[in-house]
Parts: sequence; structure tokens; C-alpha cells
Amino acid sequence: MKIVVLAGGTSTERDVSFVSGSMVYKALKKLGHDVILIDVFYGYSGLDANDVNSLFTVDRDWAADIKAITDADPDIEAIKAQRPCSSDSYFGPHVIEICQAADITFLALHGGDGENGKVQAALDLFGVKYTGTGYISSALAMDKYYTKVMLDAKKLPTPEWKEAEKGDEEKPSPFGLPCVIKTEAGGSSVGVYIPKTEEEYKKNLVQAYKYGTDVLIERYIKGREFTCAVIDGKPYPIVEIAPKQGFYDYKNKYQAGSTVETCPAEISAEATEKIQKIAVDVYNALGMESYARMDFMMDENGNAYCLEANTLPGMTPTSLVPQEAAAVGIDFPNLCQLLIDVSMKKYK
Repeated sequence: MKIVVLAGGTSTERDVSFVSGSMVYKALKKLGHDVILIDVFYGYSGLDANDVNSLFTVDRDWAADIKAITDADPDIEAIKAQRPCSSDSYFGPHVIEICQAADITFLALHGGDGENGKVQAALDLFGVKYTGTGYISSALAMDKYYTKVMLDAKKLPTPEWKEAEKGDEEKPSPFGLPCVIKTEAGGSSVGVYIPKTEEEYKKNLVQAYKYGTDVLIERYIKGREFTCAVIDGKPYPIVEIAPKQGFYDYKNKYQAGSTVETCPAEISAEATEKIQKIAVDVYNALGMESYARMDFMMDENGNAYCLEANTLPGMTPTSLVPQEAAAVGIDFPNLCQLLIDVSMKKYK
């Protein structure tokens, strides 16, 4: 197959996306596919850009310049300023034409416009096949407010919450302390805070608005953290996530050795079945297709609460879905192939 791997973009998860993209690119090359890895925002402006079909067979390592993830957020404004062209388009030069020439586009994008349904809707209009769920479910899952509304409507367990309002930083937390503060449309725990004092609560509310105009306040669930992938409607083994320090934030997600991850999770068969059932129910409630990953907290009484759904979960060396697949005997290259195969079902 001719495959484009789209990575990069302009979200705070840009660096994570590149590492996911490079791993997917290498895995698909190993399987014998003709693969291109490009930055969706910078695009491709080589001298051969007008002959898009030749790009798939050119002797080039498209992942050669990918660097490891650091613990610092990327400077998005600096990235935009360094763009080779002056266009305001999210798609860089020749991106759409290259994707149209492929059999499928593997979306290794994370966060922002890459995961909120906008890219998916645009690719639909251009007749481009892509991996993952469609634009409506992408939009619902990316916006934590609408995720919460849908889960409440379906009576699925999720921590009690409210949308922050102007002046809330001058009031006590509605759920006591600690609580959770999160931007409505962030990813990789960017813009997520767990204040333990009133001073931290006020400061974190102000900080969260740096990542968007809408913020949620959520009841803190003390307990163990888990995640469960659903691929083609089927739940996979559960991973328990135990950061060595703090919570599962950006640093603990992507810096090797920061978190202990156990797959399959060492919990009872009953608890496993409970989390897997909720994961599938959330997947269906949000109208998802192909694959997704749901995150959970389980309190000290064994009650499981869904925190959010991820429509384009990470595919980095420390990512969770590859661990779940490995637990059932699917190695990384064959996982990438599986995600392509289940995604192609949308077009039949």
C-alpha cells in the first residue's frame, strides 16, 4: 500500500506526534509498504513535490530528523513563525495532494486540530481515507465538556464536574481539595492540575486558561489509574499506570522510567470486566469507529470512573495501546497494520 503518515501540527503535543509518527513510519516500512512521513503544518516543498506518486518510492529516510520528546511544551508561536510559507492554512504545501495519492493516511496527530475532528472533516471532503474515527466522534471526545455531557446522558460513571465560570478563582473549590482542573480541549495532560491548597487552586485556574477559553473543575478520585483500548469494538487488556512521583502528567507520560505500567493490570477478573465494559460503552456512546483508548480512575471501593476518551492514542516507545496489543501477542508493526485494516472498514 501507499501510505502517508501525518504528524506534527500546531498543538502542544506536536513533539509527541512526531515520535508516534516516526515509529509508525518505520513499522509500516518494515511491513513492506511504500510510506511517507510529513509534517501536516510544514508540508513538503521539495523539487519533486509536483510528482507526488514518485515520493512513495524515493530512497529517503523520512524519519531521520525526528528527536526524542523533552519535558518542555513546544513553543507553538515560534513554530508558526518558522513556517516556510506565509499561508494561514493548517495544511502545509502539497499535503492534500500527497494524501490523495495514497491508499490511506495514518493519522499520528495528537491534540488540537489534528484530533478535534477538523482534520478528519477536511480529509472527508477531499476524499482521503484515514485511520481512526470520524469527525463527529473526534470532536465529541476532544472536548471534555461534551464528553462529560454524553457520559452523563448515558449514565456512564465519570467524576462529578462543573464548567469553570468567571470569578471561580475567588471562590472555594466546589469539590473540596484536592480537586482536578483541566482545560476542555487539551491532551497528554497538558493544562491539567491537581491543586492541594486554596492558593494552588486559584493559581491553577488562571494557568489552565492559557491553554483555552474553557476549563473544567472535577472531583478528585483517590485510587488507582487504568487505561483500556477498544479496537474495532473489542476491549483489550487493561494497563495500570503508577507514576513514581506526582500524577500522570506530560513528563510522566513521555519520559522513560517516570511511570510504572503494568499490563495486564493486576486486578480481579470482576474489576477487569467492569472497566472493559465501561470502555466499550464509552466508545459506543461517543459514536466511535476503528479504535480509541479510554482512561479511568478506580477508587478505594472499587468504583471505576471514566476520565476521558482518546481518539488518536499515542504510538511512542512508552505508549499504552502498543503495550495492550503486545499482551495479546500483537507486535508493533502488526498493530499498525491492524489499525489500518479496521479503519478501512469505514469505507466499505
